[in-house]
Amino acid sequence: MAQNNRPVGGGDQRPVLALAMGDPAGISSELAARLLSLADIREIAHFVVVGDRRILEDGAKIAGVELDIEYRGEDSFSTEPAERPVFVDLGHLDPADVVVGEATLAGGTFATRNFRLALELADAGRVDGVCFTPFNKKAMRYAYPGYDDEIRFVSDVLSFKGKMREFNVLERIWNARVTSHIPLSAVSSHISEEAILAEIDLTSACLRLAGIDKPRIAVAGLNPHAGDGGSFGREEIDVIEPAVARARAQGYAVDGPFPADTVFLRALKEGFHAVLTMYHDQGQIAMKMMGFDKGVTMMGGLPFPLCTPAHGTAYDIARQGVADIGATREAILLAARMAVRQARQREADRKTA
Repeated sequence: MAQNNRPVGGGDQRPVLALAMGDPAGISSELAARLLSLADIREIAHFVVVGDRRILEDGAKIAGVELDIEYRGEDSFSTEPAERPVFVDLGHLDPADVVVGEATLAGGTFATRNFRLALELADAGRVDGVCFTPFNKKAMRYAYPGYDDEIRFVSDVLSFKGKMREFNVLERIWNARVTSHIPLSAVSSHISEEAILAEIDLTSACLRLAGIDKPRIAVAGLNPHAGDGGSFGREEIDVIEPAVARARAQGYAVDGPFPADTVFLRALKEGFHAVLTMYHDQGQIAMKMMGFDKGVTMMGGLPFPLCTPAHGTAYDIARQGVADIGATREAILLAARMAVRQARQREADRKTA
């Protein structure tokens, strides 16, 4: 990957964010249009939006908003900070070809091409971060057969060999996880001291980039009642407790393992900034119950922030004009905040090199 050495946002210090339009059959175009109409959002970042002008304008009609955007073709756009959002019109999808509420090859092709260009802009250092409105994984697989999830796609596009992980973020709490998109039957075999330590390290680094200078992390157990002293499994005794002890010895503010059914309550009550869970649904259920309309998914480990709303494409309410902008707005705010911090960190690293 290229190293992003571009100063954030030029003289006004606002970051430049690429926004890739997601699946056109759901609420993605409506969300993009609503977002770009918000004055407070346009004040915190410059935008380079990637998609098809016809799809965005259709989304604006659904949302009932007016847009003030500079439209450019793929070969004639600039990522330099501009007062108006710059829209890169790829001209690759006619709204008449969108099948509302259905995952299709056309929709997947639209979303993957938008996402690819946004990632390439960040990789080249032309933007400071990337956001995208929701994708549909089934449609993405039609267009990109090797598509397991966003992490796989990003790694393929950027030839990224480092450690990248998906975080779910609410205003009061983050959720990290040791395993993600694997069968539940395989979880235990993928949990190790090294894996847990790596997640604690990455979680701490991402929390600092988000503005939390002294992050505290609560670690969940794997088994009911965190194993109950070995009665319901030994992963806590043999793996998780030693990993937590090693992390604390290395200076991390981490505690656990706590029973998974109460760890989020404990974290909120005792001021932890993140919960590290052992598998996907262990944290996802709690996070979506606490803030489905405000949750953000952030891909940590890249040299730039990558954020999206945690909810899906909402096919059931497509074209009704009722999509909630809350999570998309929070994704932009988080990406902007992290982009500024990463730029400052790069500058500090250069000065001390």
